[in-house]
Amino acid sequence: MPLSQRKRIVMSVAVLATVAFIPSAPGAAAAPPAEFAPVTASVGTFGGATVQGQILSYNDFHGAIDPPTGSGAVVNAGGTSTPAGGVEYLATALTKLRAGSPHTITAGAGDLIGATPLVSAAFHDEPTIELMNQIGLQVSAVGNHEFDEGVAELIRIQRGGCHPADGCQDGDPYRGAKFTYLAANTIDKRTKLPILPPIDIRWVNGVPVGFIGMTLEGTPGIVNPAGITNVTFTDEVVTANKWSNLLRAFGVKAQVLLLHEGGSQASVTPTPGVSDCTGFTGPLVPIVAGLDPAIGVVISGHTHRFYSCKLPNSAGADTVVTSAGSNGQLVTDIDYTLDKRTGKFAAITAKNVIVENGVPDGNGGWQRDAAGTYLKNPATVDAAAKKVADKYRTAVAPIANRLVGSISADISRTTTAAGESPLGDVIADAQLAYTGAQIALMNPGGIRADLDADQSSGGEAYGQVTYGEAFTVQPFNNLLATQTFTGAQLKNVLEQQFAGFGGQTTQRILQVSAGLTYSWSASAPAGSKVSALALNGTPVDPAANYLVTTNDFLANGGDGFSNLTLGTGRVTAPGFDVDALVAHLATGPIAPGPANRISTTA
Repeated sequence: MPLSQRKRIVMSVAVLATVAFIPSAPGAAAAPPAEFAPVTASVGTFGGATVQGQILSYNDFHGAIDPPTGSGAVVNAGGTSTPAGGVEYLATALTKLRAGSPHTITAGAGDLIGATPLVSAAFHDEPTIELMNQIGLQVSAVGNHEFDEGVAELIRIQRGGCHPADGCQDGDPYRGAKFTYLAANTIDKRTKLPILPPIDIRWVNGVPVGFIGMTLEGTPGIVNPAGITNVTFTDEVVTANKWSNLLRAFGVKAQVLLLHEGGSQASVTPTPGVSDCTGFTGPLVPIVAGLDPAIGVVISGHTHRFYSCKLPNSAGADTVVTSAGSNGQLVTDIDYTLDKRTGKFAAITAKNVIVENGVPDGNGGWQRDAAGTYLKNPATVDAAAKKVADKYRTAVAPIANRLVGSISADISRTTTAAGESPLGDVIADAQLAYTGAQIALMNPGGIRADLDADQSSGGEAYGQVTYGEAFTVQPFNNLLATQTFTGAQLKNVLEQQFAGFGGQTTQRILQVSAGLTYSWSASAPAGSKVSALALNGTPVDPAANYLVTTNDFLANGGDGFSNLTLGTGRVTAPGFDVDALVAHLATGPIAPGPANRISTTA
């Protein structure tokens, strides 16, 4: 390669990569919890001088500034339930883990923001970014939820500046993320370049470690299409290997992929550990199988599952793959050895660590108050993180703690075998009442939390629901669109719930409003799975017209529902989808939905 060309490429890499020198900090490593067995991979040989380093990672934080509540308050693993999460506890856990390594890099794998509780969402997720800065995040991939408010907003989140419509609501300038968002496979259609840096290089005692970051290629199908019209999302394997080859050409031979895509084990809470990845499946498997062997670690996300195990790469060798679940309840501690002569990884060990926030009861469990809520441990609070979080908690409290309605019992988003949930029913019914349509359909991915009758965010009584709790269930501020569809078009919409019809790639069962009933068969061919489709007991007429309400995410073709873009006479209701839920809760107490509107046949 001519010298002039090498110089141009070096300069390009220098522009795209943020280079940092990692300082030393002595200390002893914390012992991992017994239920989390570490995974170890020998990925090279060495006989000379080595460097020890550490990566602390997490993913799918989703603005979980406050500790999760209800059934999500604990991490279930190894036969035990441990209360975990909350940003001031995450900060403490990171500080403790950093004390065990002289060279630590803190990394994320996307969805730090988006689908966030009101304490973050009310300020366009600036609180989460400010807290990520505070707790020492250095580099992160973008995830699909980073695009919830569109590309332009993501660029503002990275670079800073007041929101173009709402300004700087907290009275302080928004200075942007101190960490580097990486978006290697999000390509501007005009410039043909990534919208944000694709790579980041960190120096560990003189040895470079390269980070490649990206979201899943399927992002366009799961975010509102309106915000991403000017970008494309490229193949994960092709993109990762492209940047891996460039990094390697310029001497960066120890590489980490931050990937907002993942997999899952055969069970939700693997026992006894998470290092074996028993029955592991999902998009992550073929992606790793295609990766260049220089990528020794893949820090993943998206599926909200926790794991640390090994998968074969393109050379058939081990690549360590990890995920820290979601909501800041876990941190993955990755310790590695670098060969100073070759610059390559020699050995890698990874384990997940619980971000405990509870008070031990002395008997292997955790203290609770009279209502059964886990007590929080003031000894594990990071004061600096709490100070930032409390600023926003105080600012949002008058809105978040406003009582809006009531429920008679817990209303769960857990689905039946047919794909219907009690909370899905309630939300669809709320939208039906709000718009006056005949049918309402709700995407299950837009339901982000259960409604827990015993949750008391603002000190309210059992069954009372606050605005903040309702917003946590539906945090996207989607609009409600009502369109006219023929009965034949409606059936095609429901057929598009299943992979193989109308370009659909993933099964997604829409939640339906009262009066709409049907059955579906897993064994029937694509396009013919839905039967017995009826409205209020009367078969749906293929030639008749029906008024159907969805959120605008679906109406714009989100989640692969391109058939929902074919409606006519589109009308948008005032307010947002959460306003429909709030109005419905005000007529309460609302009981859990019956979850009997959708059934299955052989």
